[in-house]
Amino acid sequence: MSDYNERLNQLQARLEKMVEYQNYFYREINLIRDQINSLKQAATPSAEARPKFEHTYEPPNRPPPVEENTVVNQTPPVGERPIVWGEQSKTTGFDYKPKSATAPGFQVQPRERSGLEEFIGRNLISIVGIIITIIGVGIGTKYAIDNNLISPAMRILAGYLFGAGLFGIAVWLKEKYLNFSAVLLSGALAILYFITYFAYAFYGLMPQTLAFVLMLLVTIATVGAALNYNRQIIAHIGLVGAYAVPFLLSGNNGSAAILFAYIAIINFGVLAVSIRKYWKPLFYTSFGFTWLIYAAWYLTGYRPATDLSLAITFLTVFFLTFYTTFIAYKLIAREEFGAENVFLLLANSFVFYGLGTAVIASQPGGNQYLGLFTIGNAALHFAVAATAKKYALVDAGNINFLAALGLVFVTLAIPVELRGHWITLMWTAEAVILFWLGRTKHLPLYEYFSYPLMGLAFLSLLKDWATPVLMDNYSLNTPILNAGFATTILFVAAFGFIYYVYKNHQAAVENSFDSIAKYALPTIILIALYNAFRIEIGNYFESEIARTALALSDGSRSTDNDLHFFSFIWQLDYSMFFLTALSIANARKIKSDLLGLITLGLSSATLLFFLTGGLYVLGELRSSYLSQADSNVFSRTSFHLVIRYLSFLFVAGLIIAAYKYIAESLDNRFPELKLNAAFDFVFYVALFWLASSELLNWGAILQISDSDKLGLSVLWGIYALCLVIVGIAQRKKYLRIGAIVLFTFTLIKLFFYDIATLSTISKTIVFVSLGILLLIISFLYNKYKHLIFDESEASV
Repeated sequence: MSDYNERLNQLQARLEKMVEYQNYFYREINLIRDQINSLKQAATPSAEARPKFEHTYEPPNRPPPVEENTVVNQTPPVGERPIVWGEQSKTTGFDYKPKSATAPGFQVQPRERSGLEEFIGRNLISIVGIIITIIGVGIGTKYAIDNNLISPAMRILAGYLFGAGLFGIAVWLKEKYLNFSAVLLSGALAILYFITYFAYAFYGLMPQTLAFVLMLLVTIATVGAALNYNRQIIAHIGLVGAYAVPFLLSGNNGSAAILFAYIAIINFGVLAVSIRKYWKPLFYTSFGFTWLIYAAWYLTGYRPATDLSLAITFLTVFFLTFYTTFIAYKLIAREEFGAENVFLLLANSFVFYGLGTAVIASQPGGNQYLGLFTIGNAALHFAVAATAKKYALVDAGNINFLAALGLVFVTLAIPVELRGHWITLMWTAEAVILFWLGRTKHLPLYEYFSYPLMGLAFLSLLKDWATPVLMDNYSLNTPILNAGFATTILFVAAFGFIYYVYKNHQAAVENSFDSIAKYALPTIILIALYNAFRIEIGNYFESEIARTALALSDGSRSTDNDLHFFSFIWQLDYSMFFLTALSIANARKIKSDLLGLITLGLSSATLLFFLTGGLYVLGELRSSYLSQADSNVFSRTSFHLVIRYLSFLFVAGLIIAAYKYIAESLDNRFPELKLNAAFDFVFYVALFWLASSELLNWGAILQISDSDKLGLSVLWGIYALCLVIVGIAQRKKYLRIGAIVLFTFTLIKLFFYDIATLSTISKTIVFVSLGILLLIISFLYNKYKHLIFDESEASV
């Protein structure tokens, strides 16, 4: 028991010594931190003022040794280094010999309070103080002026003396009170700005040139002081505060030249400071004030007849000032453009372009120079990018951004300078070049920029398609040999090249556009290729309508309505041919399941459109031929009937292509979709519809009465019988059920529609025919019951 107590006491004593040593380290760290802060605050401390480093604190005695068999966990806390007794300090170069915290010679200096209190006491109060001082000087000056206490010259002289005195005090206090001195100096410079303006504008004590020179000198002094002090507050109060000076230094005579020259001087100061420091708040403030003042002048005081040179000159000066300010710092600092930097550069460029466009367009005939102005903007950005690349001033990312900015203005110049199809072609060509460079040269920015250009090119192509094609001179719309068709084909070729590059070159950086382009590019190509020929068909018939139109006595024009029907049918036939060819190409070359399913869906929709609208239009052409309406004026030939069977060929091609593609490619890969059953439904419904339409067509041609009653009922009965036979032979239950439904509907039609108007002979024929058909169906069900009702039947 005594041995246990002895070990416990030893461990307790060691723990107390370790706690004491840890407390010493915390106090020593605080002492070193305070001494570092003191050194930072004293710019050039004298030898007497230097803090003395005394270390008389002796460490506590070593803890008693732990017995050999005693297990003690000596792992230091997380983030702390194990203590090695007698180890030499790596920060001071001598051994620490600390005493207890209460030992003589050890003094812990209290830390200065920091945070909000320090900011208010050392910074905010001084700033508020100088502002209040300036306001006080202004109030005192106004009182002296109102009461004629001193002459104008003395007032100005007193203002200069006060500003100079404040300047001198600021310089005197700089060594020990840098922040406070900076605030005083900025206030002094602001006062000199205002006093110079008062001397010129209010009292006329100096000419414009002298006032200008003095303000220029104050600006130079402000720039030098801001750089020397390395304090942004000087630039803010001295330069940006100068914008508060009344805008016109021209004695209110209406001239804006002095105003803009004055602003330009201030901006030059901002440029000088920003190149060295790039203080963002200073840049933002100057940027905003300058463009707001210019825009306000343009909206309220600009006179196009007399102010063109003034507007263009200072618009360019302001733009180049901020552009140079931004670019120069990036070139010197070699920093990458961030989102904020991109926004600033774009804002400056587009404000300049927008105001410049408005100024140029305000002149008579100015619109013809807008394209040149836009190209000039692009050339500037290209020139800066080329210069930076030639002399290796910045990295590739910044150069690419500047080049992309130039491309933006090239893109804008296209619709400004060109018209119609040329816009589509130029945007398409630009998109091709940028995408090719982005993918093959691994320049992601160019690739990103190509995607919106692709969208613009496609939208421009849609606009071209929507442009009315009916013209008085029909020869301008010659099929195939026209600008519209050539534009579309070139667009298809260009996007085909883009898709080829996309498939054969990996993107340098993964992006969300890549997955979208996988489907968007082929979709756009197919849409454009389809419409290239469809629109030509429509244009041809529009030209024919214009060519054959007759002028009537009342000034109106009479056109052949059948040509509209032919245009509709030929475009529908072409659509079926296009889908057929696409289905074959996909089955043999492309082999895309997604494209196959989409093609099947479009084929079904097109077929339904033909069965409804197409057959109706073919019926109208047949009626027009049979009646020979307006045949003395417009052509009514047998082709009105023949085109029906040409259309049937396109329908057959569409159905056959879909059947082969389903049977050979899709059905095995997508069994859950039951594509074979879906095809059967579409095919047999279409065949039923076409057969019924053909019966009515020949009934009309042969002038057979009641063909829609007797003839249809018999046809439907025969068709139902055929469905039963096929359903039994192919063991497809849904076909047999469909046949029963069709026969039921036929009987309803017979009793409620047909017999009301049929003659006795016709009634006899239709009843006997349907009865025989029903008997045949019943016989088939009995004869092949082992196939029909076999539980292992393939189709349910």
